[in-house]
Amino acid sequence: MFAIKTTQLTKKYKNFEALKNINFSIQQGDFFALLWINGAGKSTIIWILTDLVKKTSGKVEIFWVDIDENFSQAKSLIWVVPQEFNLDIFSRVIDVLTTQAWYFWIEKNIAEKKAVELLKELWLFDKKEQKVIQLSWGMKRRLMIARALIHSPKLLILDEPTAGIDINLRKSTYEFLEKLNKSGMTILLTTHYLEEVERLCNSLAVIKNWEIIINSSKKEFFEKMEDSTFEIILEKNYKTLDFLQEFHHEIQENILKISISKKKNLNQIFELLNKNNIWYSNIQNTTNELESLFETLTS
Repeated sequence: MFAIKTTQLTKKYKNFEALKNINFSIQQGDFFALLWINGAGKSTIIWILTDLVKKTSGKVEIFWVDIDENFSQAKSLIWVVPQEFNLDIFSRVIDVLTTQAWYFWIEKNIAEKKAVELLKELWLFDKKEQKVIQLSWGMKRRLMIARALIHSPKLLILDEPTAGIDINLRKSTYEFLEKLNKSGMTILLTTHYLEEVERLCNSLAVIKNWEIIINSSKKEFFEKMEDSTFEIILEKNYKTLDFLQEFHHEIQENILKISISKKKNLNQIFELLNKNNIWYSNIQNTTNELESLFETLTS
């Protein structure tokens, strides 16, 4: 069963096309990553799923509910933890959760019990009587996750949930999300961190220039990373280096960007440069930079 399915999803703003025929699906129970280059349309997809933006054309289904036919039902099945904080900073921590539960007609005693459970799970129980304004950045992020879970949605959308969180807190958040997913909850994660995708997710989609360019399992995606990408600073500007034609490369003035298989030795590149009297001053491995990776995968 699909948790989300989009068909030819398009969004236009006058002369600008923010989404171009987006087709992707997320299976129920999946942990799915949405990767993108800034400005590529990630936020637009989330806004359409939550009715903050109206699509121009195409079809969106949430657990087989067409959002054009019954959006209220579809929306009740999901919740978004946004990248930006949207908490009432003068509310008590416990009240943030019980107030949210009230919007979903959850009885007070049940809401209070669920709130305590979530605060304990997310290491916030000892802060339950404090005001939100007294919490640290990481605590506020965890509180937003707790608030999203108070009505037990079937699909949780996390928009860069660990941005700005220290490494230890990030790891404990990973453990909680893994537990949540194993319990059956479908999770859609947007992130810039490849280590999050590698640890948490089962499948993913990549958006570039407002289109889906990769839609695959995590295993297939990381198999494509068998090439390493390097930037070599040359002492002069060059337009072409024909002797490197067997390697995928591009030149931007004095910067040579080149990809080689991890099975090959980088010394082969140096030998070719030296043989052709091309001098260089610095080299940097950019394999783990997300945008460089996209350029390698989609060229």
